[in-house]
Formats: sequence, C-alpha cells, structure tokens
Amino acid sequence: MNQPRDILRRELRQRRRALPAAARIAGAEALAQRILALPFLPREGYVSGYWAMDGEIGLHVLQLRLPPGLVYCLPLLHGDLLRFAPWRAGDPLVTNRYGIPEPEVEPASGLCADELALVVMPLVGFDACGQRLGMGGGWYDRSFAFRRDRGAPPWLVGAGFSAQQVPALDAADWDVLPDAICTEADTLFPRHRRETDPA
Repeated sequence: MNQPRDILRRELRQRRRALPAAARIAGAEALAQRILALPFLPREGYVSGYWAMDGEIGLHVLQLRLPPGLVYCLPLLHGDLLRFAPWRAGDPLVTNRYGIPEPEVEPASGLCADELALVVMPLVGFDACGQRLGMGGGWYDRSFAFRRDRGAPPWLVGAGFSAQQVPALDAADWDVLPDAICTEADTLFPRHRRETDPA
C-alpha cells in the first residue's frame, strides 16, 4: 500500500471510532469467543491484553472468561520496552505518559516479554497476510523483537474490528507479525506462521 502510514493511521482510527456502541459491545463478545477458540490458547501462564482506548476493540469480556490457569496482565512502559503486570478489575491504576492506564506497580518489577504465554496486541490496521499497523511508537516491535529470530513464546494475537482490514500493508524490517489476527467477524492465520504451529 503506497499511502503514507500516518495518513492511513488517521483514517483507520477514525473508522473504528465511528462504530456504534452496539457494534462495540457485540464485537467484544465475539472477539473473546474467537481468542478463546484459538488452537494454541495456552492452558496456563500469563496473558497480556491492553486497556482499550481511541475506539480499540475491548478485551473486558476476554478477561472475565479466561480459563483459571491463565492470569490477565496489562502492559507497563519501562524504558523503551514493555513490561507486564497482572491486573484484575478494581486493582489500582496509574496513567502513563500517553494517557493510558497501567497497573500501579514499579515497572521494573513487571514481567519481561518472554515470560508471557500469549499477548493480545491492539491493531490500527491489518491485512490478510498478517501485516499489522500499530500506533507508530514501535513498543510491541521492540519488546518482541526476539520473535523475529526464533519461534519462541509468547504467541502473538492481533485484535481489531473487521472494518480495520485493508487490502495490503507494506512491510518494514522491524515489524513483528502476529500468529493470528482476531476480529469480531473472523480469525486469520497468516501465511508466515511458525513451523511448530498446530495444524
């Protein structure tokens, strides 16, 4: 896609913000069902989500329905990488420099990216090949850069509304691609998936 990424980001963010409340509520329900049905959903371990903002598809239903062996986490900013901390509704939050709530813990005490079992990443845009467009800060690409060199945990899942899909996105050398993309309408398993993937 030749359109500059910053222009495309603005258009796709507006597209998801324009979705009506009923579609958002139904979308969160359908998304949770799709993520919980993934063939590689871990039985135990830490699962990171995100605090939905700016029209992002919500993960509150997923958090409530996680199997007992899985612990829900939220990201923390730590230097130029993400760390992760367990969080339940009612636990204290603080606002980071981007205005995003995160658990009120010392960021250095958070889990490192390679300690997670599964990560659900918010998407601004995506294509059928698994190329993703984020907010442009590179937080997930830096934090999970080790995934480009080895098929190691955690599993990465992109989450968004189907309205955020575009025909094609240009790849960048630093991109870390998800193992699956889940929307309210579909689950995509991109062609680049790991050789160790279940059938």
